[in-house]
Amino acid sequence: MCYGFDGRKALERSLAERGTSRRNLLRGALAGLAGAGALAAGVGAPLAHAAGRPTGRPVVPPGLIGIQLYTLRSVLGGENFEPGLRQLADIGYRRVELAGLAGRTAGEVRALLDDIGLAATSGHDGLSTDPAALETKIADAVTLGRSHLVVPYLASSSRARWQAWAEQINREAAAARAAGLRYGYHNHAHEWTTDLGGGVTPWDVLTSECDPDLVHLEIDLYWVVTAAIQLGEPDPECFAIDVIRDAPQRVRQFHVKDRAAADGATADLGTGIIDFRRIFRAHSPEEYIVENDNPEVTPMTTARVGYSYLRGLRY
Repeated sequence: MCYGFDGRKALERSLAERGTSRRNLLRGALAGLAGAGALAAGVGAPLAHAAGRPTGRPVVPPGLIGIQLYTLRSVLGGENFEPGLRQLADIGYRRVELAGLAGRTAGEVRALLDDIGLAATSGHDGLSTDPAALETKIADAVTLGRSHLVVPYLASSSRARWQAWAEQINREAAAARAAGLRYGYHNHAHEWTTDLGGGVTPWDVLTSECDPDLVHLEIDLYWVVTAAIQLGEPDPECFAIDVIRDAPQRVRQFHVKDRAAADGATADLGTGIIDFRRIFRAHSPEEYIVENDNPEVTPMTTARVGYSYLRGLRY
């Protein structure tokens, strides 16, 4: 779930419409272990693709590591906002992706981030309801010093609806470009598992109708791997790599969260089944954004584990 939107429910709805039962979610999670190579490690055991002993050059440049603040929503409320951000800076983060402004103005958040030494390079913003809302969204992003506006979630079983959204994304992206901003779309799993008729999926509509000169992609690796598993793909990482390579739009950002072996839930980096190093070898984005929708221990533990994992990956 990103910025308050439930990607798992959208996935379940799409699978139900395709005639796939809810209990197949767990079956798909277990089947995905084989495709991801987890059976060799033992079901339920973390894989040995975590950072390991550094043997070569870093896979992820440290300056490109960020974190989606939705991950820390339970510990950044009210007076905890500033100390929580300072903890992230102490961990080593220099970038954050916003999910709202925590009840503050864009100027107040920018001043706080500048004081701490953090940059809000990106943020999740829904499609604007009218031209005035779009103007405000862009103005706030400029004030914050952001370089990216990202649509976090759309869901429908109507092809016409997705086409209308693609048209609006193009219009908003053009306005964002005029203000010096990049405009992207963030996926969940249902973009591949929803059948809009004739085998056409929302991903087909978005990638064919969003202008690649204006719109980029923020690929959530957990969700694309989850979609691959639910579709019965034998090699989920290969599916993810093909998605990245085949899209006309450039993949400028990754959301990086792992997938638990036992039940397919989101997991801290290096504790699940996704071979991130393999995907990172195939494509180098401009940002690697740590996320865990539901941290197993504490949100700050997720932040520390995620940063350490990405810093420790070596070729």
